[in-house]
Amino acid sequence: MTIKEVPYDMYLKEVNQKLTSRGIFLTTKENKLNTMIIGWGGITYFWGKPVFLVAVRKSRFTYNQIEKSGEFTISVPLNEDLNKAIAFCGTKSGRDFDKFKECNLTPIPSQKIDTPIIGECSLHYECKVIYKQEMIKENLDADIDKRWYPDYHTFYFGEIVASYIKE
Repeated sequence: MTIKEVPYDMYLKEVNQKLTSRGIFLTTKENKLNTMIIGWGGITYFWGKPVFLVAVRKSRFTYNQIEKSGEFTISVPLNEDLNKAIAFCGTKSGRDFDKFKECNLTPIPSQKIDTPIIGECSLHYECKVIYKQEMIKENLDADIDKRWYPDYHTFYFGEIVASYIKE
């Protein structure tokens, strides 16, 4: 396996396309290794740092994982067909399933944090949480609230400490 560092913004178009179509993997490791699928979020720039912004509902298993570890990885299947794994990981909870085992996903050690990346994906971001913000119902547009929210997200700003392609 060869790792090639890439600028965090080199694949913005591809990341946004994957987010808005099938989703991408957000992986955590605290009590146990887990991955979930995110379809909202993205790469931005705050406080002089590249940031991957992710939204995680408090009801998700991943929420407590990030709260305890303060880090996460993002693995993006650029050309890989992982639709079955994406469907499974996007509909099943890490409380009930070992998603890596169920989907034959391979955890690969990260370069700068403790949370692994997914070996079957080619693009990876390692992130350390530098800020979080809970949604406040009173600040949310009523139509958006009605359509999307049985429970609310916490937004995690993860400083991108490493970004690379696995070849």
